[in-house]
Amino acid sequence: MPTPEIITFGCRLNAYESEVMRRHAQEAGLTKAVIVNTCAVTAEAERQARQSIRKLRREHPDATIIVTGCAAQIGPAKFAAMDEVDYVIGNDVKMKAETFAALGETEPRVQVQDIQAVHETAAHLVHGFEGIRRGFVQVQNGCDHRCTFCIIPYGRGPSRSVPVGGIVDQMRALVTAGYNEIALTGVDITAYGADLPGQPTLGQMVRRVLALVPELPRLRLSSLDPVEVDEDLWRLIADEPRLMPHLHLSLQAGDDMVLKRMKRRHTAADVIRFCERARRLRPGIAFGADIIAGFPTEDDAMFENTLRLVQDCDLTWLHVFPYSARAGTPAAKMPQVKSDVRKTRAARLRDEGAKAVGRHLDSLIGQKLEVLVEQPGLGCTPTFAKLTIPNTAPAGAIITVEVTGRDGEQGVAR
Repeated sequence: MPTPEIITFGCRLNAYESEVMRRHAQEAGLTKAVIVNTCAVTAEAERQARQSIRKLRREHPDATIIVTGCAAQIGPAKFAAMDEVDYVIGNDVKMKAETFAALGETEPRVQVQDIQAVHETAAHLVHGFEGIRRGFVQVQNGCDHRCTFCIIPYGRGPSRSVPVGGIVDQMRALVTAGYNEIALTGVDITAYGADLPGQPTLGQMVRRVLALVPELPRLRLSSLDPVEVDEDLWRLIADEPRLMPHLHLSLQAGDDMVLKRMKRRHTAADVIRFCERARRLRPGIAFGADIIAGFPTEDDAMFENTLRLVQDCDLTWLHVFPYSARAGTPAAKMPQVKSDVRKTRAARLRDEGAKAVGRHLDSLIGQKLEVLVEQPGLGCTPTFAKLTIPNTAPAGAIITVEVTGRDGEQGVAR
C-alpha cells in the first residue's frame, strides 16, 4: 500500500511522532497526503518549514497537505493562512488515529487544542523508522521549566511521562523488527516519572526496561539536564554495558551569568562535576552538548567562559546554534547581540567541536570496537563516533571492527 509522505523538522521526538502519524494516515487511507511535522526551536526552523510547504504544493498539486508540529501548535493561524495548506493539527491530536480518520469529513480545517490542558502521554507502537537503523522510543513529552529563550513548552505543554509498560512494549516491538540500538527520547527526559504513581526516576525506569528487554543490545539517552541525573542512573552509567558511553547535555552556555539569565538550573561548576564523575565511573565516555552562541547580553568574556568550559570538559559532539529570538519569550526582550557576532561565536564553537572530534577519533585508533551499521559502509561506535567500515555488513547489524585511522571528522576502520 502506498504510504503518505512525511517531512520532519527538528528533534528525535518529532521523528518518532512522524512514524506514528505515518501509520495513522495510512490506516485512514490518506495515501496521497503530505504531512509536514514542523519545529519551533528557532525562527529559521519555522521559515524552512514554510518554504518546504510551498515547494511541496508545487511538486504535489493534488496532495492533501497537513501541517503539524510545534510551530503549527504555537502559531496555527500563520499556517492556516497559507493557500498551500489543507489542514493544521496540533501536537496532541496529531498522535490520535481518529484525527486522521475524520479528516475531510466532519473535522474542521484547523484542529489545535490547548496544549497546557494535556496531562497524559499515551504509548504508541512503532515498528520501524524509514531510512533509519537506530530506533527511538518516546518516554516523556512536554516541559515544566521556563528557560527564557525557549518557546517549546508552549508547543509541547506540561511534562508528562509514558508508563514503563508502554515503553517496554514499544522497545520489544522495535527489537523484534530488527533494531539493535534504541534511543529514549523526550523534551525533558530527566523530568521522567514525576507525574506517575510512585514517581519513578529516569534511572529507575531505565533499569526496569533493560531488565525487561534483555534482548536489546544497545540503549542511548537523549539530552540530559546535568543537575537532574538521579543516583540510579549514575549506577547504570557505571555498571551497565548496554547503556552506551555517550551522554548529551542540555548545556546552552558555560558562563554563570548567562545561565542565570537563561533561567537554567545548573552552573558551570555543576557541569564540570558532572563530567568528572561520569569519567570516573565510565572511562572513555564521550559527551555531546547543545550550546547557544550570542545569547542576549553575552559579552566577549562571557563567551570565552563558554568556550573554556567546552575545552575543560572536553565536550566532543557539539550542537551549536546562534541565538534566535522567539516572540513571546523573555529573552527576546533583552538587549540583543549583533547577528554577525552571534555567527562568529557559533563558528568558533563549531571549530572547537571539530578539534574535539578529531582528538576523540585519534584516541580510538588501534581499538577494536562494536559498531552499529547505520548504512552500508558507515558505522557508529558506542561513543557516537562515525566510522567508514567495510561495505559488507547489512544496515542495522552490530559488527566488530578495528579503527585504523581518521579522515577529517570520520574514523576509518577495517
